[in-house]
Amino acid sequence: MTARRLDNQLIDELRGVLPEFGFSDQTKITFVSSSENVIYLLEDLDKDAKFVARVNSGRPSYHKRESVASEMMWLMAIRNDTSIIVPEVLIATDGSLVKTISNSVYGMPRCVAVYSLLEGEEPKGENLALYFEQLGRITARLHEHAKTWRQPTNFSRHSWVPETIFKNSVNLADWRNGVDIDANAVDVITRVYKRLRKRLYALSMEKSAFGLVHSDLRLANLLIKNNETAVLDFDDCGFGWFLYDLAGALTFIEDRPDVDELIDRWLIGYRTVALLPESQEAEIPTFIMLRRIMLIGWVGSQVGIQP
Repeated sequence: MTARRLDNQLIDELRGVLPEFGFSDQTKITFVSSSENVIYLLEDLDKDAKFVARVNSGRPSYHKRESVASEMMWLMAIRNDTSIIVPEVLIATDGSLVKTISNSVYGMPRCVAVYSLLEGEEPKGENLALYFEQLGRITARLHEHAKTWRQPTNFSRHSWVPETIFKNSVNLADWRNGVDIDANAVDVITRVYKRLRKRLYALSMEKSAFGLVHSDLRLANLLIKNNETAVLDFDDCGFGWFLYDLAGALTFIEDRPDVDELIDRWLIGYRTVALLPESQEAEIPTFIMLRRIMLIGWVGSQVGIQP
């Protein structure tokens, strides 16, 4: 079966659940992108705005219905409780935040969430340090919200702790399946894991240091329009030490010659909003290494990925 035919069948299945989110039969569905998730643009003449439908990968131990719904709960709380710009989540007619495509052509159920389209441009240019200071401020505001938000009793997200990543317990990406991982690499990474696990668990896990984090809050997940900045892609949000979000911000750019300046500017921005425990700041390289282990697996999982 061709990729185009698969895509058309997925669109047909998606069209079947859109009326439950209040969309008409005439809604135009346009493919946008496919990576971890498949993204579609929704345009309905009966609505004043454009929306996005996100069809999750269907990894049963990562994109569970309850975990996707919990992600939407946090988005709704951020939008209601703060001035941080995030997408508006649509609620289905039965009150649910997620619908399931039960007979997916891809062989397993997939979760569908629908939210508003945010427009703008990803921060670009040579002066990344300036953007990193802004990124630090936004991250601190999210953390401050996470510290005070009373999560619903049915809230369920995974944790970004060493075991989760090393053992791939949520089936996101196993680092052992990374590109060019041989026996020597396995030995080195295993020894690194033992060291970073010891160092991180020496840190506090109290509410002031550990809580709900975005986990992928890098510049690629910001949109700037009319001097306002929106935050996207909460798909990997979970529980971890707050400075894990700094490691996430450095994804794929950890080897830049100015990385120390980027870290300093992120911390400057963060401190304008909230405090960070000094013990966590001393372990910034450890958080970066933890993130790198996860990314080794993620990059490997993306080789030859199908929508």
